[in-house]
Amino acid sequence: MKTIWVSGASTGIGNAITKEALSSGYRVIATSRSAENLAKLKAEAGDGRLVTAVCDVSRIESIRGFFKDTLNGEAPSILINCAGVTTFKEAALTSFEEIDSIISTNLLGAVYTIQTVLPGMIARNSGTIVNINSVAALDRLKASSIYSASKAGLLQYSRVVREEVRANNIKVIDILPGATETPIWHEKVRAKYAEKMMKPDDLARHIIKFISGESNLVQEEVVFRPVTGNL
Repeated sequence: MKTIWVSGASTGIGNAITKEALSSGYRVIATSRSAENLAKLKAEAGDGRLVTAVCDVSRIESIRGFFKDTLNGEAPSILINCAGVTTFKEAALTSFEEIDSIISTNLLGAVYTIQTVLPGMIARNSGTIVNINSVAALDRLKASSIYSASKAGLLQYSRVVREEVRANNIKVIDILPGATETPIWHEKVRAKYAEKMMKPDDLARHIIKFISGESNLVQEEVVFRPVTGNL
């Protein structure tokens, strides 16, 4: 049975991916900074193949502890990076504390998790890494400068890593969704645009389908948008 590590699993796209992976027969190790949200996920899933653990991907010490204590120092079959935060503020109004939080979680957090599992995947000569990126890595979205920088940085990092590990039978996939109805948005925005936004469950079904194939085919960068476009 293949094991998937899903970071940022307690809410949003990560939550939907966790549930879809379980329904598809995977063993899932779900991490989040919130023990309360993980407990709720565990209760909702009601599946013995789900393991939950608190892990703050923005802190390398937290990842190292999780890798040693929960993963027993072994790389999972699949890593899916879903942890992400943002503020919808213009650059001049974004505080240094907010900048640090966004970059540390969205960019460094994903880099830390990948760097942690990559040696094991290389030694095993197999593995799949999926980054839940964003169309913000490609588009010019106002009030998202730091978020866009974090996602663009992750996209370029992924592109280089992908070239480095092709010979090791490791797939590196970037999913770039547009507006999706998740808690990253303010509740007033979700209420106003809910009908236009994509649904996490729909994305999760596509993503699990991508990683379930056993062929040498890989969809490396996949953009999803609402039919009506960006908000």
